[in-house]
Amino acid sequence: MKVIAIPEYCLGCGLCEIYCAAEHDGYQGKVLKAYKRGQPDPRSLLLVNGPISSLNTCRHCDDAPCLHACISGAIKRDEGGIIYIDEQRCVQCYTCVMVCPYGHVHPSGRSGRIIKCDLCRDSEGLPACVIHCPNGALKLWSGGEEL
Repeated sequence: MKVIAIPEYCLGCGLCEIYCAAEHDGYQGKVLKAYKRGQPDPRSLLLVNGPISSLNTCRHCDDAPCLHACISGAIKRDEGGIIYIDEQRCVQCYTCVMVCPYGHVHPSGRSGRIIKCDLCRDSEGLPACVIHCPNGALKLWSGGEEL
């Protein structure tokens, strides 16, 4: 499973990042509350190059370099194939950051801890970025078909 971006539909508004951050920082999509407490950390990053923009999300690779390179075993794959970080085990060695071929795994701007897209695995339904994309530029795909 992964979120794919359709650059032709992306407006570059950044709502994907905003709702991602609010969802993961414990505010369950309550954007104003998240921003009142400081700048939240999105797990996915909006890439903008002139008029073209797209969301960089984790591909949850079958042969995931970050999973294999993690020295503490903090990066795991759940039964649904979603790769996530067990923050209790992470030693912040940044090896996963260096080996991700897509530049997706990254340190938090606030805490320095490693963060990445986990497809909002702790919530029900679609990831926050997909739900709140106003132009339908983000889709959740699994095995070559849209969910």
